[in-house]
Amino acid sequence: MDQGHLPVLLEEVLEALAVRPAGLYVDGTVGLGGHAHAILDRSAPDGRLLGVDRDAESLERARLRLAGHGERVRLMHADYRELPQILGAERPRGVLLDLGLSSAQLDTPERGFSFQVEGPLDMRMDRSQHETAAHLVNRLPEKELADLFFHLGEEPAARRIARAVVRERDRAPIRTTTQLAAVVRRAAGRRRGRRLDPATRAFQALRIAVNRELEGLGSLLAELAARLAPGGRMAVVAFHSLEDRQVKQAFRALGTEGFRLLTRKPVRPGPDELRRNPRARSARLRGIEREVA
Repeated sequence: MDQGHLPVLLEEVLEALAVRPAGLYVDGTVGLGGHAHAILDRSAPDGRLLGVDRDAESLERARLRLAGHGERVRLMHADYRELPQILGAERPRGVLLDLGLSSAQLDTPERGFSFQVEGPLDMRMDRSQHETAAHLVNRLPEKELADLFFHLGEEPAARRIARAVVRERDRAPIRTTTQLAAVVRRAAGRRRGRRLDPATRAFQALRIAVNRELEGLGSLLAELAARLAPGGRMAVVAFHSLEDRQVKQAFRALGTEGFRLLTRKPVRPGPDELRRNPRARSARLRGIEREVA
């Protein structure tokens, strides 16, 4: 089984959602279908699953993987922010959002998510949208680029990197992942004790901006929570502090409005999982439950 088929924190997610037979479960970031497949297995024989994803290529792979579950599964090409409208009056028993990238996205050079391999500077989860990372890198004024790297990447060298990017694009447009990574590395430099590649935070910032990953996340979680069936649960897996902070704040607010926090602190992968899947190292799971009364 390749890394693309290693769903993160699988047992912990199933436990957080308390998956059991019957009812509707929602996977708002179905990806390659790993979590969805396990949810459908555990909710058999009559549990149903609605899976949505912005990435049409991933969705097709999930469709093949989940075909054996027949009419119990319904898949849609959509943004998870559309879930309240898609659900209508339906009350799910469980909702999952895994906010990370799949290994298939990272390992496909033409998707442009990875700075480790040469590829177009794309980073779109939904390739039907127009704006790519290259558009941002070559269009934004220096100050806006610096703000983007600082606020969405938490990059201390944001101003220096933005200045270097502008100098480089003045000579020729920045088109590829490795071209941008080289510019960022030269500008950021290697800091003593830093384990991350210097390009990591800049690439994170661009990916978040291109895909509007933080836009409306907190309000969406509140909307989805309000649609849970009594006793229903929601689980969210975040992969960086900006996402996790919004999830934590949204869940704490819900904890005063008829919901029970299932995780006072985020659940992290254990050593066995990290040996199998090192990319899970930054995953953080939080969950809530809607009170019955």
